[in-house]
Formats: sequence, C-alpha cells, structure tokens
Amino acid sequence: MIDLRRMLCSLAFSQDSIQRRVMMSAYNPPRLVNLAAMSLLRDEALAISSLEYLPMELYSPLFMAAFFGRHSETLKAMVQAWPFACLPLGGLMQKPHQGTIQAVLDGLDVLLAQKVHPRRCKLRVLDLRNTGQDFWNMWSGDMDHVSSSSLMVPVAEDMSRTKHPLTPLVVYIELCLKTKTLIKFLTYLFRWVEQRKGSIHLCCKKIKIISRSKENIKKILSMVKLNCVQEVELCKTQKLSTLAKFASLLGKMRNVQRLLLSPIHGSVAEEQDHQALLQFTSQIFRLQYLQDLRMEGPSFLEGRLNQMLRCLRTSLYNISITNCLLTESDLTHLSQCWNICQLKGLNLNGVTLTNFHPELLQVLLEKVAGTLEELDLNLCGIMDSHVKAILPVLSSCSQLRVLSICGNLISMTVLESLLRHTDGLSDLSLELYPAPRESYSSLGILHQERLAQLKAELWEILTDLGRPRKIWVSPSPCPHCGDDMYYIEPPKTQ
Repeated sequence: MIDLRRMLCSLAFSQDSIQRRVMMSAYNPPRLVNLAAMSLLRDEALAISSLEYLPMELYSPLFMAAFFGRHSETLKAMVQAWPFACLPLGGLMQKPHQGTIQAVLDGLDVLLAQKVHPRRCKLRVLDLRNTGQDFWNMWSGDMDHVSSSSLMVPVAEDMSRTKHPLTPLVVYIELCLKTKTLIKFLTYLFRWVEQRKGSIHLCCKKIKIISRSKENIKKILSMVKLNCVQEVELCKTQKLSTLAKFASLLGKMRNVQRLLLSPIHGSVAEEQDHQALLQFTSQIFRLQYLQDLRMEGPSFLEGRLNQMLRCLRTSLYNISITNCLLTESDLTHLSQCWNICQLKGLNLNGVTLTNFHPELLQVLLEKVAGTLEELDLNLCGIMDSHVKAILPVLSSCSQLRVLSICGNLISMTVLESLLRHTDGLSDLSLELYPAPRESYSSLGILHQERLAQLKAELWEILTDLGRPRKIWVSPSPCPHCGDDMYYIEPPKTQ
C-alpha cells in the first residue's frame, strides 16, 4: 500500500517548494493543504491512483485545483470517489466550461454503470446552483472550520429514502435564460439528462427569464419538469403580449410559491393588451401554492388590480407592488382581499398615495395588523394626514420588525408622534424615516445644520422613551444610498 502521507510530504512540503510559493505570495501565503493539492496534480496518474487513500481534508482542495486547472481525468476519477453526499459544483462555476462539466458528467456515467458502488463514494446530489461556497471555503481555509457533515446533512436527509445511492441521482439547477452561451450549456446538460431518464432526476426550483427570444425560452423550458419550479422571475419582458405567450407555461408550474414580474408595459385600454392580461391572469389561478407576489413597474395595473387579485387561490405572505400608478379603487380592493389576511410583508414603494383618502391606508393596515412584519411606504407621497390616520393601527402591529417611510414629506411633530406610538413594538428592529420637513427651506433646499439640530431632538425623544432603539433618518429617497444617513441610538438605561 502506498504510504500516502509520506508521499504528500515529499510532494507538498519540500523546503524549496514552500519557499518559492511563499515568496510569490508574501502577503497571502497559500495553506499547506492547498500546496499539497497542487503538488499532487503534477503527476496526474499518481493523483488518480491515490484517491482511495486520500485524506478527506485534501479532497476539496484537490478538486478545486483540478477544476480550475481543467484536469479532466482527475475530475472524472474524483467524482467516482467523492466522499460527500453532495457535490456543490455550481459554487465553482462563474462561467460554464463544457470541458470540465463533461469530465464531471463522464465520471457520473461511470458511477451509474457500476453494479458495485465504490467504497468511499457517498455522492447523491450534483448541485449546479450558485450555492455551496461555504463548503469550498471551509476546506480551502477561508472560513472558520465547520464540520463537513453539518453542511451536507440536509442533502443526505433528503436522499435517505433512496435504496441505491445513485438511483436516482438528483441534479439541482437554477435557470437564468439570458445569454446564448448559457443556453448552449443548458441544452448540452438537458440532452445528457434526457438520455439517462431512469437514473437522473433533474430538479429546477428557480427560473429567471431575461432573454427576449421566445424560441429559446420554449426550447429550454420544454426540457424542465415544470411542477418542480417554486420561484419564477420575469425580467424585461416589456410587453403584455410577451407575458401572455409565457402564460401557458406558467400555468403548468403548479408548485410556484414566488412570482416576480419586472417591469411590464401595456395598456389594457387596447384590446390586444386587455386579452393578453386576461390570458395571463387566468393562469395565475392555477398557482395553488403562491405565497409571494412581486410586481415592479406594472403600468397595466392601474384600475385593474382587482382583476389580478381575484385570480389568487391562496393566502399571500408577501405582496409587493412598486413604482406604478394605482387608483383608490385598487387600494380598496387590496384592503378587502381575503388573500392578505396572513400578510407578513407589504411593499408599496413608489406608489403615489398623495391624493388618496388617508383612511384607505388605515383600513389596509387594519386587515394585516396581526401578522405584518415588514412595511415599506418609501416614496409614496404620503404626508402628515396619512401618518396620523395609521398611527393607532400601526401601534397594534405587534409583529412588525421593519418600518420604512423614507422619501415622504413629514413634519417633526408627526415623526415624534410616530416614534411614541411605535415604542411598544418590541420586535421593531429596523426603522427608516425621512428627514423632517423642517430640515428644508421653502425652495426644498436641505439645511444640514437644521437637520443636525432635529437629529439631536430625536435623540432626546428616544432617551425620554427609555427603550434602547435604533433609527435611521435620511434626506435621501433611498435610505441605503449616500453619506447623509443618520443613525440614532440612545444610551442604555442602567
């Protein structure tokens, strides 16, 4: 038997080798385990023959070195001896390289053909999603040591009912239909899966569509088991007509829990767009597990929100309607919709409510007060009257964790009242408020000195209330941008 540890020492820890590499990376010297992996690859035949005896600590560094160095034969052999339940390959793939992917798939083919499974191999899942970075970082030394089993337990448990370790092998993938190169890679992968139907289970839980090529979309999606999909994001679809052509495919994704649309242009006043909207909403009715609905910039929605809501079959946990125009009737329909009775997140960022009756917002919040955890009313054009209307119901939102109303014109008096009404919300941990109206001149010019004075007054108010609390006050419409954010936390009481 090969004395592997002695061999590794001679390969990796020789004085000359270490000195040369440390001189090349004086400020970031490589770890010895990585040096061992790179040294072992100098003799690929020896690397392959030693896999059976290789310490587990060397598997991932060796695999990474082989992957980035495109050592196809080593990759093929390592897949057949992989000692973990999951191979999170997607965490290494910035851009798919067909040669390295083919080497991995060739290794899987050998495994699938074997009647007697290799002693060390525990592979059950090939994960091509952009996940698994923690696994690779752990073994390469970029994070504190965590046991490998803790990273792989969920996968192992998912496959615990499988009688044979590779029957079927589960391949996880996320689809982002954007570039021709990626679509070419997906076509190659799906052809490989198709030829091994009995041995491979392809699971795609998330689909993001950016490509405007309807042919490419249909070609790729025709090879996916649509009932596995749980999240769909449609970007830059631009027209309702494009959305309508996707509708029939969406209707087959019965298990979708999260649907994101951004942005979609159209006018339901035009007969063609009206029919397209009807075609799309009719398919939403089929989504019996939908919990999260997000629509960014849906220009077609004004006066038609009810048409979308009445197609929902489930209670939503999150609803986000942003950067569009709505009518008072739209807001009324939203507050009367039974589907929001368990709502945890409500986002109306960029929906102008200036001319709406303040009571409409109050009625809406009363509907969700028992479950609401996040409320985003940034850039809604709300004023003192709107805030005053919602103060009583806001103080009863006992589950509220995040409150953001930046980009609105609110006076210092109302902001103080808001702080006092929400003081009893023990779960409230993130509060984002606009700079008070008094911070600006009549021409809308921000006075920094006046804002600093108001900031000091807010600090005194929080101190008077007594409970340690963090708030952010920003004159910027986006609370996360720029250097004009003020963070306020009063001293803790003894």
